[in-house]
Amino acid sequence: MTFRIAVLDDYQHVALDLADWDSLGPDVTVVPFHDHVADEDALVARLVPYDAVVAMRERTPFPAHVLRRLPNLRLLVTTGFVNAAIDVPAARELGITVCGTEGLAGMVSTVELTWGLILALARRIPQQDAAVRSGGWQLGLGMLLQGKTLGVLGLGNIGRAVIPVGRAFGMRVTAWSRNLTPEKAAEAGAEYRPREAFFAEADVVTVHLKLGPGSHGYVTRDDLRRMRPTALLVNTSRGPLIDEEALAEALREGWIGGAALDVYGAEPLPLDHELRHLPGTVLSPHVGYVTDDSYRGYFAQIVEDVAAFLDGKPIRELG
Repeated sequence: MTFRIAVLDDYQHVALDLADWDSLGPDVTVVPFHDHVADEDALVARLVPYDAVVAMRERTPFPAHVLRRLPNLRLLVTTGFVNAAIDVPAARELGITVCGTEGLAGMVSTVELTWGLILALARRIPQQDAAVRSGGWQLGLGMLLQGKTLGVLGLGNIGRAVIPVGRAFGMRVTAWSRNLTPEKAAEAGAEYRPREAFFAEADVVTVHLKLGPGSHGYVTRDDLRRMRPTALLVNTSRGPLIDEEALAEALREGWIGGAALDVYGAEPLPLDHELRHLPGTVLSPHVGYVTDDSYRGYFAQIVEDVAAFLDGKPIRELG
């Protein structure tokens, strides 16, 4: 019998080109989907015929009630080795194997994008580009990073990797998160600051936290209120970490100088979403981990995961 695999959210139309799917044999069929389906009933209707689903990070959630509606699903593979959008215990109870991928390319590419967004926001690169293309010339003044304070919110792998770049620009680097200690901050090369001082002193705040049940709205309205009117906020982690309604208000009313965002509460960002039209923003479509190198690594391991599962010896199982 044919083993059918659905590859979700292949926005770039690259899934079939970046791995040797043919190595899985003639009895395996791979179908990539290039659009995003947010409606649960439509998603279930699409996926019911498939034995395996490949999920790109957390673009499509798989809570328990969705998994229960997919009786043919036997294997769920996600890029990355952590996916908060998949109910792994529920999958296990339903007899669905959940596997992931490993590697640092996605982490490195996110660090690089973080700095791309910081520079684009600080030097107003999108606005300057638009001005030149429309027949204009120099538009406004940019921010010099040297001598400014970079506030790193969260010192996981990505947060720690951001620090040396900030120092190379001549920035003072501070850090805070709920469980961070001054000693751990110092070990990473940053100066620990209490919450209030962290937000009040930073010229650039960059967010590097994991999204979980306790981290929704981690950056609050009060935190945004404490920031300087010239300060910049950058988020390449997860949209719900920041109170998005408060952020929109902060941008509208000028509490902060601007925001560069790669992630949002709803993705793809709805066409009528206010963030698309607010001043002082640089927006990218959740591409922190989206590079040729990272994708080649992801899809090669996805094929390995499928092959191991079909061989009865699953690898890289989650949870």
